[in-house]
Amino acid sequence: MSNFQEPTQTAPQASSVQALQQLIEVVAQLRSPNGGCPWDLAQTPQTLIPYVIEEAYEVVDAIRKGDRDAIAEELGDLLLQVVLQAQIASEVGQFSMTEVAEGITQKLIRRHPHVFGDVQVESVDEVHQNWEQIKAAEKGETTQEAQLLSSKLSRYSTTLPPLMAGMKISQKAAAAGFEWENVEGVWAKFREELAEFQEALQQEDKAHQEAELGDLLFTVINIARWYDLEPDSALAGTNQRFIERLKKMEQVCDRPLSEYTLDELENLWQQAKVQLAQQIQNSH
Repeated sequence: MSNFQEPTQTAPQASSVQALQQLIEVVAQLRSPNGGCPWDLAQTPQTLIPYVIEEAYEVVDAIRKGDRDAIAEELGDLLLQVVLQAQIASEVGQFSMTEVAEGITQKLIRRHPHVFGDVQVESVDEVHQNWEQIKAAEKGETTQEAQLLSSKLSRYSTTLPPLMAGMKISQKAAAAGFEWENVEGVWAKFREELAEFQEALQQEDKAHQEAELGDLLFTVINIARWYDLEPDSALAGTNQRFIERLKKMEQVCDRPLSEYTLDELENLWQQAKVQLAQQIQNSH
């Protein structure tokens, strides 16, 4: 017998349902041919992909900063993308927001038999094992097929941003034995891939150039793994520092940066770099 019981509707829950319904109705109006928004009407599931990714990253950034108001706002922006996708799909008879919500609800119930059924678990590891078995069954895979290294890695390549996927793939492959004997082997591979990339740049084949660039980046990810560094966080930090230095430069400039010479820009860059370093030092 299942121990799952339908949740009792409370005032806060009723308010949440009403708020979500209002959002659905607003999005439907934005997509209406009669008085809707031209921008919203022009969107397709494909054109909205960048916004889905962008909003997800903004949610992550707000969570990392611990900004409560920003988290709520960014979650709202991400929810809008979900509702928009469902609205567009419903217009062509694919699925609706109701099916989206019902689908994830049933999946959660199905994958948590220790909560909504009679299965007993003793640890988080057992929960994970059950989850993977149920997930494999849902996809029509045997447990053995789901445990294949290629199956696991293919999921990373489709569900994570490339840089994060590269680290996951590198870690799992290394754990399975695809590993160098020492870090010098990784550096040798880096030099090899760098030379191949430089050679590819001398050719006209853009696809080959990108393939060699990908090989080089994957090797850099492996170097980061060997030194226990997180490439995604490292690149995010570099991006932020670059922006902060540009901001410092613009604060002292009396004309657009494009009107400065390269030497002048380099001098301003170095000054900004020193100022930011001093700020960091003074804050510690």
